[in-house]
Amino acid sequence: MRRIVLKISGEALAFPDSKGIDNNKVKSISEDIKQLYDTGKVQLCVVVGGGNIWRGRDAVISGMDKSSADYMGMLATILNALALQNALEALGLDTRAMTSLSIPAVAEPYIRRKALSHLEKNRIIIIGGGNGLPFFSTDTTAALRAAELGCDLILMAKNGVDGVYDSDPRTNPQAKKFTKLTHEEVIRKNLHVMDLTAATLCSENNIEVFVFDMNVKGNIMRAVDDFSIGTLITNK
Repeated sequence: MRRIVLKISGEALAFPDSKGIDNNKVKSISEDIKQLYDTGKVQLCVVVGGGNIWRGRDAVISGMDKSSADYMGMLATILNALALQNALEALGLDTRAMTSLSIPAVAEPYIRRKALSHLEKNRIIIIGGGNGLPFFSTDTTAALRAAELGCDLILMAKNGVDGVYDSDPRTNPQAKKFTKLTHEEVIRKNLHVMDLTAATLCSENNIEVFVFDMNVKGNIMRAVDDFSIGTLITNK
């Protein structure tokens, strides 16, 4: 059985203005995750962002200390993780929310061996709290957890963008879409798929990254086998 990480941005859970937690969106994404889970092909770890609740970059620009801004962002990801956990459990799935920040009243502490045990019991792990340290993105969290849990694929679910382009397709209608890239090309061309630390971790640990549009119903399930719907990033 293949072990994978699904990376979901906070904005994917938000209302149309990219703010807050839209329960209908959370439910829809949970239904798509259940589709993937029900195939029986994967053990699944979900890493969720927090940009729908808190944008640390904006706070830093306004003068906030970056460490404080990043810790607030980690708390935002935990809110999203709990929302997703409840929606998945409402569909009858066995889940565990885990966080690198110690909040034992609402989530288990992230411990690698415990996480592996959950995966082997076919529980879905939802990771909140980033990696517990400031100055790292949730993309880096996804790459780090994939490496230490033995995952060979990260599904990078995008909110309305169906792959990697040479420029922003939302502002440039002539933007060229890549069907396949190497990690080295992503870094060298500065394509902004993920931050440099995350890209380097994936390259060094031979973890494939597949970028696709999660807003198309059923794409989360398709993304494991059908690489034609997005952009595959590998070392080859």
